[in-house]
Formats: sequence, C-alpha cells, structure tokens
Amino acid sequence: MPEGAGPAGEADAVWRGDLDALEFVPAGHLGRCMVHRLAFRSLLRSAPGPEDCLTFFARERAAFQAAARSKLTRTDMPSDRNFHLTSRDIARALRFAHCGETVAVEAD
Repeated sequence: MPEGAGPAGEADAVWRGDLDALEFVPAGHLGRCMVHRLAFRSLLRSAPGPEDCLTFFARERAAFQAAARSKLTRTDMPSDRNFHLTSRDIARALRFAHCGETVAVEAD
C-alpha cells in the first residue's frame, strides 16, 4: 500500500515502501508508473529518502510525465499496463525540459 502523498498534498505521487519506489499515474494512461529509489539516487547523486524523491518528483513533474509518455510511445504499451522508468528515461526528459542545463546522471 502507498505510504503517503507527496509534498503540499500531491496525491498523484505516492511512496511505495513495499517496492522502495515512487508511484504515479501518467497522464492519459490507466496503469501505474514506478520509479525506484536507485533511479533517484543516480539522478540526485545522493542517497535520497522517500520525501526527497517525492519532492524531486513534484519539482520536475513535467519531465516525469514526458519520460512516461515517451516510454509509452516507444513501446506501444497497452493503456492499463504498469511499467517503470529508469534514471536514463528521466534524464533524457530532464535534459529536454531544461534545454541544455546539465543534469548529473549515472547509468542504472
């Protein structure tokens, strides 16, 4: 079961302690998207706790949605299938969203 909503009442992202991952529902998709804490560790270059991951998601929500949309389009996934994003998926979307700003990323 989800452990809690994100900052400022963001009910669309929850931390799943049983999976050690953030869960959200991508726009226009019925399935759930998971982002493991290790992906956040690569993106943030630290050992983030659940609240750190939720905060980063809230700040970069558009990039997470774009990464999910890109993966769904590339893989032609059924609309109700659950899936996960890697740090690489998110880093690509962040680079595009920030138009040239550097984002530190290590391989998954």
